[in-house]
Amino acid sequence: MNRVLTAARLQLVHPAVILGIPWAIVASSFAINWAIWSLADLQHQPGTDFTGGVLALYVTVAIVFLQAVTQLLPFAMGVSLSRRTYWFGVALVGVASALWYAVALATLSAIERATKGWGVGLDFWAPGPMRVDNFSLQVVVSGAPMLAFVFAGIAVGVVYKRWGQTGVWGLSIALLLLIGGLCVLVTGLHAWDELGSWLTDQSLETLAIGLPLGIAAVVAGLAFQGIRRVVP
Repeated sequence: MNRVLTAARLQLVHPAVILGIPWAIVASSFAINWAIWSLADLQHQPGTDFTGGVLALYVTVAIVFLQAVTQLLPFAMGVSLSRRTYWFGVALVGVASALWYAVALATLSAIERATKGWGVGLDFWAPGPMRVDNFSLQVVVSGAPMLAFVFAGIAVGVVYKRWGQTGVWGLSIALLLLIGGLCVLVTGLHAWDELGSWLTDQSLETLAIGLPLGIAAVVAGLAFQGIRRVVP
């Protein structure tokens, strides 16, 4: 356990990277969106209820954990930490980070509601269907997708360390073919309306909590298997 904590502490050697950069990116996104909402008076325009700018935080966090594998794993192996130990350490930090970001997002969302969208009607920190009135539920709704992004970043980092750029491009092409193939299948079956109705019928808990947690579990398992065969 001590060695897992040592691996976890490696992620916090430069806290400005793991914490500062994601918040700097999303703060920039927020400032841009706030300026647009304010200057264009979008709160009084139809069809402009929310923005997806907070996605910048999720993507940046994924990149941070990707770099945690590509940049820190070789050092960890150099100081005699096993691949398995390192995975548990970075996963521990990932879970803690997801919880921290979830609480922060829920708090900012509550402030957003109290200030009527920061005075300009901006729905940013928990946009559209992701916004709920219960603070504890908001933490889970914001945190479950973050956990999926964390482990997605770790998994891509493992792919890069295991197979290099070829592996990353191969993964990108595979995902493109998978998504494209599903779109072709649904189109061929003329089932877009049925798919839309099915998604609409699903609860918030299913789409915003259950689905991301399921993805996080699968991706985490694959990353764990992959990291055991990574070379420095």
